[in-house]
Amino acid sequence: MGSILVTGAAGFVGSHVCEALAARGEQVVGLDNFDPYYDPQIKHRNLVGLKSQPGFTFVAGDVREAALMMAVVKTHAVDRIIHLAALANTRVSVNRAADYAAVNVGGTVNVLEAARAVAARQTVLSSTSSVYGATDCIPFVEDDPADHPLTPYPATKRAAEIMGHAYFNLFKLPITALRLFNVYGPRGRPDMMPYKIAQGLVRGQPITLFNNGQMQRDWTYISDIVSGIVGALDHAAGFNLYNLGRGQPVLMVDFVQILEELIGRQAIIKDEPSPPSEPSITFASVDKARRAFGYNPIISVAEGLAKFWAWFREQPESQ
Repeated sequence: MGSILVTGAAGFVGSHVCEALAARGEQVVGLDNFDPYYDPQIKHRNLVGLKSQPGFTFVAGDVREAALMMAVVKTHAVDRIIHLAALANTRVSVNRAADYAAVNVGGTVNVLEAARAVAARQTVLSSTSSVYGATDCIPFVEDDPADHPLTPYPATKRAAEIMGHAYFNLFKLPITALRLFNVYGPRGRPDMMPYKIAQGLVRGQPITLFNNGQMQRDWTYISDIVSGIVGALDHAAGFNLYNLGRGQPVLMVDFVQILEELIGRQAIIKDEPSPPSEPSITFASVDKARRAFGYNPIISVAEGLAKFWAWFREQPESQ
């Protein structure tokens, strides 16, 4: 059996996925370009444990480099791919549409071409719950058209999903796109809400909540997301789209309250109206993934935030 290429390996989700695969004895090739969107030193720390794993190989590189992607899959006998590398964050994408298209669409095409070159047995593409936009279909289901994205970020992710279908149609490559819902946990990015809330509480700084904290988000703990990604990797069956969420939306005001109790501080809330980049709710139906490969999220938000806080308070950035 060949090796598994994981792009975005030094990131939040990618480093956890690599660890899970290495732990079950897979040969894993991790690729990352240490994009300076946030401090690259954080990403280097994410790799510390992995680099001691005998089955893990790291390659510094960018998915926008087509020749490099082709060389990596051929040199390392890659036969499965998990493509996580991306520019993220809906609000940041508003003024960087060209960059997001280059990475999230152009980079995905390079990954798909590499998968085609080695006739990959399975390619998993990470997408986002944001593709659903402000849908009236609640909970979100995979057969929603998802054709009204609110910002360039989900627009590029939806384009990548559609490109995946084109490669399945033309070349019969098994391809699965996973729509991830509000992932949180240890190693979460500094621009993500759990990190920003915890940091604001620790430092006594204001925390911005939209619509008086009445927005709802389907927070999904990292270990549940990883189990879904690995499950999808092992379930190659044509072209498929799956939601990976918890299926239990939480009001942001309640999410903040859990962290207040864990940290022992009261938040200074700055209320702002919701910008056009933000849907009022994210809410995953996970029935399709459950039926296909046994996806079963088990970590409650209270338990997950306790684990996140235990990690966060040990980070240099938490001071």
